[in-house]
Amino acid sequence: MSIIFAIILFSFLIFIHELGHFAFAKAFGVQVNEFSLFMGPAIWKKQRGETLYAIRCIPIGGYCAMEGEDGDSDNPRAFSNAAWWKRFIILVAGAAMNFITGVVMIGIFLAPNKNYILPQVSVVEENCAFADYIQPGDTFVELDGEKIYVNSDFSLLMSLNSGDIHDLTIRRNGEIIEYKNINMEMREFPDDDGNPVLRYGFSFSLAESTPGLWVKTTWKTSVDTVRLVRLSLKMLFTGQAGLRDVSGPVGIVQQMSNVAEASGSAWYAFLNLLYFGGFIAINLAVMNLLPIPALDGGRVVGLLLTAAVEGITRKKVNPNVEGYIHGVGMLLLLALMAVIMFKDIFFIVKG
Repeated sequence: MSIIFAIILFSFLIFIHELGHFAFAKAFGVQVNEFSLFMGPAIWKKQRGETLYAIRCIPIGGYCAMEGEDGDSDNPRAFSNAAWWKRFIILVAGAAMNFITGVVMIGIFLAPNKNYILPQVSVVEENCAFADYIQPGDTFVELDGEKIYVNSDFSLLMSLNSGDIHDLTIRRNGEIIEYKNINMEMREFPDDDGNPVLRYGFSFSLAESTPGLWVKTTWKTSVDTVRLVRLSLKMLFTGQAGLRDVSGPVGIVQQMSNVAEASGSAWYAFLNLLYFGGFIAINLAVMNLLPIPALDGGRVVGLLLTAAVEGITRKKVNPNVEGYIHGVGMLLLLALMAVIMFKDIFFIVKG
């Protein structure tokens, strides 16, 4: 069921992404030659007007092929001949649709909750290392310069920063208070059985769900997911994480299976997979806007540079040059995807 859910999820996210490009291309009068789900030979296709609609046999990817997208064209309705701002909107529409989809999925996941844990202090124990700095009612705002959107951010950010000395910003009675270089170490506290366990020595507040709090929590969780992508990329570039920590479709299916198996019932498995899907959707939106050739973000950078050059020189830049760059970028991305896929399969078989 996890595999089926994963196939449906990826197919849906690809469809939504390409639908964003398609809808705005049509709205701006750009000719769309083909709107296709998946790759490879077509198992179903239908020509309606100027556009061929198709479902292909390899359940990977999909595309919205616009006239003049990767080269020059004499067609006045070609993508390359549209105003730069129209091309910009068309390019970012796919990622925007994925982001909106992710927000909706996270919202559905959170909707059944009767209570939400807030990043607000409810109890401070005497042995807490920073008991002199916080009190019940305080809301955590930042930790080491990173915003705290949801309560789980506290432990996440603490784990990313080695050592016990941290900077903490709180909100108390509407006033922002900043503390620099304070000791926030874990200490031993007795658990319910009297055994010592390491904790920070404070508790978060629990609030009853309301429509407003649900919307607020959904949005903050979605924004937090965007931040998680940035933190993950930072870990990759700084060497804190490596290729082994990167997952492709195979690895994601395996993670979905683990999530489903860890759920207490089919209903909770569905909700957890729905949240996982929202997480993936927002990840795809952010990653797709990175300034890398072949991705929409790389195309946006090329578009803005081209528009600037054309605005200064009053001469049209040959779009074939950008097309070649994106072609090379696509080959490199496919190679990277292949490496990650074989890595995922290797560790699944090995483990």
